[in-house]
Amino acid sequence: MTMSRLIRSELRKLTTTRMPVAFLLVLVLIASLTAFAVISGTDMDGSKSFIATEGDQQSLMAFAFNAFMGAGLFGAIAVSREYGHNTVVPTFLASPRRHRAVAAQLVAVAVGGCVLSLVGAGLTVTAVAVSLLTTDYSFLVSGGNVLRVVLAAGYCGAAGAVLGAGIGAVVRNVGGAVTSTVLVLIIAPPLVVQLVNGSGSWMPGILANVVFGTATDVAAPAALAALVAWAIIPAMVGLIAVQRRDVVRR
Repeated sequence: MTMSRLIRSELRKLTTTRMPVAFLLVLVLIASLTAFAVISGTDMDGSKSFIATEGDQQSLMAFAFNAFMGAGLFGAIAVSREYGHNTVVPTFLASPRRHRAVAAQLVAVAVGGCVLSLVGAGLTVTAVAVSLLTTDYSFLVSGGNVLRVVLAAGYCGAAGAVLGAGIGAVVRNVGGAVTSTVLVLIIAPPLVVQLVNGSGSWMPGILANVVFGTATDVAAPAALAALVAWAIIPAMVGLIAVQRRDVVRR
C-alpha cells in the first residue's frame, strides 16, 4: 500500500468509531460549563474574565495544558486499543513494513488530535463570547490573540496526540496507556523539577503556555521545538517496540 492509502485508512479507522464523538461530547460539555461559569460567576471569583487579556491569563494557562493533555489521552486510547483488540493485525498484513504503518498511524492521530483541539478552542471561545452578552462585560481579547489561541491549541493537540500514541504503542493496553500518559504529563513533571534544577521551563505544561502566549519562560521557537521533542521521543520508542516484538499477545 502507498503511504497516502495507509494514512487514509488510519483516518477512516478514527472517524468510523465512537471515540472521536465521545471526545467531542466532552469538549461540548467543557464549553457549556465554561459558559455557565461566566454567566453565573461574580466579579469576586473572576469568572467574568475566563478569556483574559495579558494582565490576567490564568484561564488560558489551564486551557493550554488541557489541550495537550486531552490530545495525549486521545492518542493513547486510539493506538492502544488497536493492539488490545488485535485490529492492528490486518494493517500489518497489508503493510508488512511496520514502520510505514506506524508512521501513517502517527500522522492520522496527529491530525485527529489537532482537529479536536481546534474544535475545543473554538467551542470555548464561542461559549465565552456568547455568554458574555448576558453580562456587563465585553470580549476581552483581540481577534489576533484569539487566532493565536486556536492555532496554538491545534499545535499542542497534534504534539500531545503523537506523544500519547507513542505511549499507547509501548503499553498496548487502554487502561495502562491512559495511566502512563497521566503519569508522564501530570505526575512525573513535578518530580523531575524537584530533582533536576532548571528543568521546570521544559515541562510540557510550561511549554504549552509559552506557545499560547501566557508564559515567557523560554523563547517561543524553543517551546515549539521542545514540544515536538516531547512528542517524537515516545513515538520513536513506540516504533522500535512495534518493530521488535510480536503483535498478537499470547
